[in-house]
Amino acid sequence: MKRQMSEPLMQTSMRGNNLGRARRPRILLAEDNEDMRALLSQALRANGYDVVELPNGTLLEMRLTSEARKGFDAVISDIRMPGVSGLDVLAQLRKFPDAPPMILITAFGDRETHGLAQRLGVAAMFDKPFDIDALLTELRRVAPLGTGDA
Repeated sequence: MKRQMSEPLMQTSMRGNNLGRARRPRILLAEDNEDMRALLSQALRANGYDVVELPNGTLLEMRLTSEARKGFDAVISDIRMPGVSGLDVLAQLRKFPDAPPMILITAFGDRETHGLAQRLGVAAMFDKPFDIDALLTELRRVAPLGTGDA
């Protein structure tokens, strides 16, 4: 049975004190729904990631089109948010070879949206409700734990 976002969160990737010695991968999380943002942030932190939260696409765009993007190992973003959409930000990131990989989440995923995201270079895409373990697996692929600087 898949663990959905509404079920209790478990720490699935923390191993002893190893995470305290290495830099924790830094994730930029953009989600306009406050409850979903808090739940995702909690799951990411419980699984060894540092998280910076943003409530809309406009702030996401500002952060990722500046030099600040270099401080992030991956981005998780909703697609439909106030201001700028996650897809629009993904399209802009193509201009920056040092842009972090981006994972998109959406409640409105259709074949066309998935295809566009693929063409724009999305690392992974999840339709809500999604399996948090699947998201964490993809995140570990693009931003592995325990590989940062001490």
